[in-house]
Amino acid sequence: MGHLSIFEILMLVCFGAAWPFSIVKSYRSRTNAGKSVLFLFVVFVGYVSGVLHKAFYHYDHVIYLYALNGAMVFTDLLLYLRNRRCAQPSPAAASAATATRT
Repeated sequence: MGHLSIFEILMLVCFGAAWPFSIVKSYRSRTNAGKSVLFLFVVFVGYVSGVLHKAFYHYDHVIYLYALNGAMVFTDLLLYLRNRRCAQPSPAAASAATATRT
């Protein structure tokens, strides 16, 4: 087991504190306003990289913070995809909108 770094733990706790609020906002609002899928993806890759580094090179219990944060970002990514689908008009609504324009 590696040496735990209080600074690494503090960084992950601080970064992780924002994700539950972002997830709840995404879930309730059903909109992607102010969200960037590229940003979410880059952050997710960063947390996955942290997990892999801990697993292969410097294992300690901080791996669970990386995994938790990664899971929250992944959840926000899934909500982004759901919200994008919700924002697209259904085929029936799209045809009704077309009919009213003509």
